[in-house]
Amino acid sequence: MTLSATARGTDLKGRTALITGAASGIGAACAMSFAEAGAHVLVADRDADGAARVAASIGGEALVIDLGDLDALAAGTFDADILVNNAGIQTVAPIVDFDPLVFRRMLDIMVTAPFLLTRAVLPGMYARGWGRIVNISSVHGIRASEFKSAYVTAKHALEGLSKVTALEGAVHGVTSNCLNPGYVRTPLVEKQIADQARVHGIPESEVIEKVMLVESAIKRLLEPGEVADLALWLCGDTAASVTGASYAMDGGWSAR
Repeated sequence: MTLSATARGTDLKGRTALITGAASGIGAACAMSFAEAGAHVLVADRDADGAARVAASIGGEALVIDLGDLDALAAGTFDADILVNNAGIQTVAPIVDFDPLVFRRMLDIMVTAPFLLTRAVLPGMYARGWGRIVNISSVHGIRASEFKSAYVTAKHALEGLSKVTALEGAVHGVTSNCLNPGYVRTPLVEKQIADQARVHGIPESEVIEKVMLVESAIKRLLEPGEVADLALWLCGDTAASVTGASYAMDGGWSAR
């Protein structure tokens, strides 16, 4: 039997949650879990059709935004009780071959955009005396892997932003935390299998076993719903004193 979010002790009735990259993967799983707990969910994604589909399925609201358009993002108005910075992109290549423009775009989407959204929602959270910011980081926010210079840099930076937000927001009832999953069964992970095979010189069929799970003690991919469950708990009353933390969900990778 699967318990509902409310039955598990998280009640978000009357709260609004803004979730980026919510048209698929971890973002969509968070959208479903938060809606089940009673939140009104803003399903933010540049994929208009995907955002509309998820929003319709949960009774939420689609918000079509391109996190790479920093000027538009900085000029926008955003208000939410909960912000989940989830959207991300990936490119796998050696540093000597890494396109500088791609590097910058990845940092724009995974560092500057979360900063701008955090900056936008904090005044409302401060005024209400309550807020939750959940940053979907990665095991690569606390560990490095070759061929992922931009992604590892971005996730390490997101960790720092989250901690500063935690310190500034504490007096206002706002918490900020990171989730650090290993490889999750999402489109982002599936799309990098070919690149991983190329840079490691192995068949695509061997990537999950010989690259993605080689450092994990638990030899399986995470499911998006597992990450969403922890994100949901961080937004509940029993996590009110949890802030500035980074929660590894990496199958034991970072225990090494």
